[in-house]
Amino acid sequence: MKPREIHPRWRIRARGHTLVELVIAVGLGLVVTVGAVSLYRSQRAAFGRADDTTQIREAGLTALTLIGQQIQMTGFVPADLPQPQQKPTLFGCSAARPTGTDDNPTCEALTSRSDGIAIRYVGDNVSTWPSSTGQPTDCLGQAVSVGNAAYGAGRVLIVNRFFAKLSASTGESELYCDGNGKSGSAQPLVEGVERLRARYWLAGAQTALDASALAPDQWANVVAVDLCVLVRGAPQGRRSRYVDCDGANVAGTDLRARQAFWRRVAIRNNEVSAS
Repeated sequence: MKPREIHPRWRIRARGHTLVELVIAVGLGLVVTVGAVSLYRSQRAAFGRADDTTQIREAGLTALTLIGQQIQMTGFVPADLPQPQQKPTLFGCSAARPTGTDDNPTCEALTSRSDGIAIRYVGDNVSTWPSSTGQPTDCLGQAVSVGNAAYGAGRVLIVNRFFAKLSASTGESELYCDGNGKSGSAQPLVEGVERLRARYWLAGAQTALDASALAPDQWANVVAVDLCVLVRGAPQGRRSRYVDCDGANVAGTDLRARQAFWRRVAIRNNEVSAS
């Protein structure tokens, strides 16, 4: 039996119906694709912000821990050492970094407006990590070999200077330390630290003071230090507000998130704290 032929008019209708379906399918596909891309971008941005927040927090807490541990060592001498350490055991700068000699530190202004702090104590293989040659080390793990006969064998004066500035190589803000294992060769410790802020409590004082407000003979009377580090993250494509180290609510001038972290550190090893 010969198959029934389809009238040409029905062929046209069938083709037209198929084209409409194709247009609808393409439209729905585009909607789904756009939705998926939009969801992916939003999820990626959210993940990026969460990762940035985590890194900011880790940098802030790490910086406070490193500096805080060193401040707690300020003025330390081994128990069997009768001679006290040379002064000053603690020295700070406002919007500047400590420079000069270990016995006579001075301040050099920083464009980052970061404060700087210098810490001195007697180091040995117990109070510091020993180097591969068994020598005491500074904040960068550098062996400090210049000793003092008054301290005894295997003991040296450790001087660590902390401050924050932009890296000349990467352009990123970093916390630096300049240790006397190789003085004048500061190295970065924590990336993202934009500013270090330090204020000092004198014995019996009602408020903490900036370093610039302390007279040279008052450093021996410092019993605690209020530390703050302001950490910035990676560019995130939007401006944000933050509370800075002075407690001010600030609008960001770039597309980076920022967060300040605070800590108060007591100084254990001076005569005022011990009395």
